[in-house]
Amino acid sequence: MGRAAQARRDEIVRLATTTGLASVEELSAQLGVTASTIRRDLAHLKAAGLLARTYGGAMAVVTHPEASLRQRIGEAFDAKRAIAAWAASQIRPGETVLLDAGSTTGALAHELRRAVDLTVATTGLNALQELAGAHGVQVECLGGTLRHVSQGFIGPLAEAALERMTFDRVFLGADGVTAEDGICEASLQQTRLKELMMKRSRRVYLLVHAAKLGRRPFHAWARMPDHWTLVTDASATADSLEPFKARGVETIVVDPAGGQPGTQNT
Repeated sequence: MGRAAQARRDEIVRLATTTGLASVEELSAQLGVTASTIRRDLAHLKAAGLLARTYGGAMAVVTHPEASLRQRIGEAFDAKRAIAAWAASQIRPGETVLLDAGSTTGALAHELRRAVDLTVATTGLNALQELAGAHGVQVECLGGTLRHVSQGFIGPLAEAALERMTFDRVFLGADGVTAEDGICEASLQQTRLKELMMKRSRRVYLLVHAAKLGRRPFHAWARMPDHWTLVTDASATADSLEPFKARGVETIVVDPAGGQPGTQNT
């Protein structure tokens, strides 16, 4: 086997691992070879135990490991900080807002430490720690069962607490998001909770850096409401944003270098 074929097969494994699924048509277009060549590559990779074949494509053999909150805090730090700053600018005094668990929502909590006349409910331990000394913020902990990897609360106790409140805005994170299926997470308990969070909120924002757009790392999904806002950073490509714009999603692209965010919606 030549170097070009080996490099192509290495790239196929990388794409299947980072996106969760890879179709023959997508791989053919992206790698500039025929569909029959891709099928031969997939057959070879399956025989080597590197991929599992699916109808029309392939997926990674190993389930995507879920990164811990500690790991995620250090990823795309500038982008998350810029996204959080934009999100904080949308919140008004007197509002009651809900923060998901996660590194970007934790950065938002950091931005809100000097807020006045604000109520913040959260499922995230990092957000609670950020707001513990914020005297102008009334903090509500939703409680529940702690997921150690994400440092967030889930389960029936968190869901019961949500049923007793409504919110002006909810700010969510995600392991991945697609225009077709919504938010992708590691467990159904997480996606169930996120759907309830969205139902209890007047405005829904999803805060994700560009690397998570179009990703399908797991198989649990939360459906998005009819109207919601995607907030991402300037490394997002036009191709990655187009599926969301085509569905009428309000799309905010924030420049970590300090430029003004732009709204890209249809």
